[in-house]
Amino acid sequence: MVTLHINGRDMQVEADPSTPILWALRDNLNMTGTKFGCGAALCGACTVHLDGDPIRSCVTPISAAAGKKITTIEAMDADKVGKAVQDAWVKHDVPQCGYCQSGQVMSASALLRTNKAPTDADIDGAMSGNICRCGTYQRIRAAIKDAAKTLA
Repeated sequence: MVTLHINGRDMQVEADPSTPILWALRDNLNMTGTKFGCGAALCGACTVHLDGDPIRSCVTPISAAAGKKITTIEAMDADKVGKAVQDAWVKHDVPQCGYCQSGQVMSASALLRTNKAPTDADIDGAMSGNICRCGTYQRIRAAIKDAAKTLA
């Protein structure tokens, strides 16, 4: 049994310590907002925060989360930055299929926590590990800039 601190609560997970955080969330805790994309940390669909930093949960074992805080998309609406990003996503009609959006929102939120006025280059750098197969990159950038203005 492993205890994980997720979205402000301690949760028990019965899994091998090498189990990726993604599968502990989805299979053990029925938290399905975090998506499986590639399984190789290449697409960003599985992005969550570990102590505030965006990580790829498909390759990060639960043993790496011991004593750390995991934040998932399920907690973003209760978070000032996460809520601003989600609101901007809606305003700019970012999602098309929506599959990558939880990872996109998590990466954008992490960026805006550390950079209150990101440039296009900052945004491109922070979001470079997140793939949107629908190609909404321009809307993603516009939404991040709008969320930054809201938070200023």
